[in-house]
Amino acid sequence: MSLNPADDLVAALIRSKLGDHVLRPVEERYLNEPRGRFAGQAGLLALPRTAEEVATLVQMASDARVPIVPYGGGTGLVGGQVMTDGPAPLLISIERMTAIRSVFPMENILIAEAGAVLQDVQVAAEAADRLFPLSLAAQGSCRIGGNLSTNAGGVNVLRYGNARDLCLGLEAVLPNGEIWHGLSRLRKDNTGYDLRNLMIGAEGTLGIITAASLKLFPRPAAVGTAMLQVTSPEAAIDLLAMARDQVGETVSTFELIHRQGLDFLSEVLPDVRQPFSARPEWSVLIELGMAKGQSPSEALEDIYTRAEAINLVQNGVIAQSEAQRAALWAIRERIPEANRLIGSVSSHDISIPISRIPEFICKAGATITSLGPFRINCFGHLGDGNLHYNVFPPKGQSRSDFDSQKAAVKHLVHDLVDAFDGSISAEHGVGRMKTDDLERYGDPVKLAAMRAIKAALDPLGIMNPGAVFKR
Repeated sequence: MSLNPADDLVAALIRSKLGDHVLRPVEERYLNEPRGRFAGQAGLLALPRTAEEVATLVQMASDARVPIVPYGGGTGLVGGQVMTDGPAPLLISIERMTAIRSVFPMENILIAEAGAVLQDVQVAAEAADRLFPLSLAAQGSCRIGGNLSTNAGGVNVLRYGNARDLCLGLEAVLPNGEIWHGLSRLRKDNTGYDLRNLMIGAEGTLGIITAASLKLFPRPAAVGTAMLQVTSPEAAIDLLAMARDQVGETVSTFELIHRQGLDFLSEVLPDVRQPFSARPEWSVLIELGMAKGQSPSEALEDIYTRAEAINLVQNGVIAQSEAQRAALWAIRERIPEANRLIGSVSSHDISIPISRIPEFICKAGATITSLGPFRINCFGHLGDGNLHYNVFPPKGQSRSDFDSQKAAVKHLVHDLVDAFDGSISAEHGVGRMKTDDLERYGDPVKLAAMRAIKAALDPLGIMNPGAVFKR
C-alpha cells in the first residue's frame, strides 16, 4: 500500500477498468454550495451509471481507506455535499443514474433511480395521471436521492408529508460495498428494523441511495390559490384551523410571508409582480386541491368571507387563471433568491410547535433587534411549523460587516428555538454547518444511539465524514 490511499484507489480502478467509464476531472461546481459558505475538496470524481458500479467504487474506497462524499444535485444548504478538510475524498455523483425504472399507476407507485431530477419525477407521475407531491424551489436541479438523504420538506408537507413519508422502499449501497435490495412496493411490511428510515435523513453517512420506490397520489381535479393579508401570525394560525375545518385535507399549502420578504423582492427583484398596492405586514399563500365536482375558488371565497367577518383577514387575491396562480407562487418561490442577493448575517431553518409560533416571532424579533439594526425575514411553511428565520444587515451594509456577530445571532435564535421545544433543523438537515448545534441541543441518548448505528454500519468512518457528526 502506498503512503497516499487515493493512489491505491486509482490503481485499483485502473486494474478493474472501471475508471475508464466513471472517473471524471473534478470540476469547481462540485466543490461549492449554493450560499458560498463552504469550499470543498475531492481527490477523485466518479459518475457511475448503476448500483453495481457504485458498489464497486465503495468497496474499493473501503479497501483503500479513502473517504467518500455522495453527491446529488448540489443544492443542499448546510454543507453536507462538500468535505472541507481531511484526506481528499472520492466524490461519487449519482447524476448519470436518472432512469424512471417503472410506474405502477394502479398501485400509486413510481420507481426512480437516485439521480433522477425531482422535476422529472413529477413529470413522469403526471404522464401517468398521478401526482408526486414533493415540491421545492430547487426541484429543477435537486435529485431524488439527495431529497431522501436529507428528508426534504417543501411546500406540500402539510398535506402529503416530508420525503420520508413519500418513500416505500430503497435500493442502497452500504459502506462495505454491499447492495441492499429494498425496493419494496408494500405499504405493510413489519419484518424488523426499518433500514429505509435509517437511510432517509442520514445525509449519506450510512450509505448511498441508488434508487427509490415512491408514493404517488391522485391528481387534484381542480386547484385554487390565494394570497390573503392576515392581521397577525395568530390570525394566520386561526385562519389555517378555519380552512381545515371547512375543507379538510384539501389544504395542501399554507405559507406565511412577512413584509420584509416583499420588501426584499421590491429591492432586488422588482420584476416580481406583487398583488397588493401597499405591502402587508403579514400574508399567507394558501392552495387547495380538490376532487372533481368541487370548486376550490368558491371554497377560498367562503373562507375569506368567514375570516374577514372575525377580523382574521383584511384583503386578498384569489387566482382566476393559471397565469395568476403562477404569479402568486412566484412571490413565494423567489423570496429565497432575494435573500441570497441581499446576503444574510445568519440563516435559520427551524420548526416550532404551531401554537407557539406567534410568541416565538415576538420574542425572537425583540431579542435580535436588541443586538443591532438587523432586518428579519421570517417566512415559511406555517402549516407544518417550519419557519425560515433569516437575519440580514441594515440596508446599505453587507453581511461581512457583521461577521463578528454571526455566531451570537445564531446562538440566540437556536437557544430560543430550544426553549420553545422546537428543532434547529426542520428540513435542511445537519450537514457540516450544524454539527456543533446538534451536539449542543440534541438529546444525549439519541446522539449515543446515532453514534452506535454509525459505528455498526460504517466502522471505518468513510461515509461522508464530518457530516451530521464532527470528524
